[in-house]
Amino acid sequence: MKHLKEGKKFHRKTDQRRALLKGLAVNLIIRGKITTTLSKAKETKKKIERLITIAKKQNLASLKRIKQELPIKAAHKLYYDIAPLYKERKGGYTRIIKTVLRRKRDAAELVILELIKEHEAK
Repeated sequence: MKHLKEGKKFHRKTDQRRALLKGLAVNLIIRGKITTTLSKAKETKKKIERLITIAKKQNLASLKRIKQELPIKAAHKLYYDIAPLYKERKGGYTRIIKTVLRRKRDAAELVILELIKEHEAK
């Protein structure tokens, strides 16, 4: 049964799945937007929104918690650059935009996952 199970498995073992989502999250933080499949974008969105909510508190505990989940470069960019932009926003820090593109090998639907810009956040 699937009671109380959350998230997709992506046909991967736990450590591989965590590494996949961590990599997508880091790339989103560093670049601002990424192109991926719809299901991966939805799972990455959950992870990123939780991390931004933690970073918005702007205290030492939140910085340490983010450093546990992300590499130092991405953690610092999230904490010092991205999170202050969303100080007044209550949620919805990312956006999924569907595209007409399909992946060549399996025709998977591709989407763009991006952080909402500063002027849109206000």
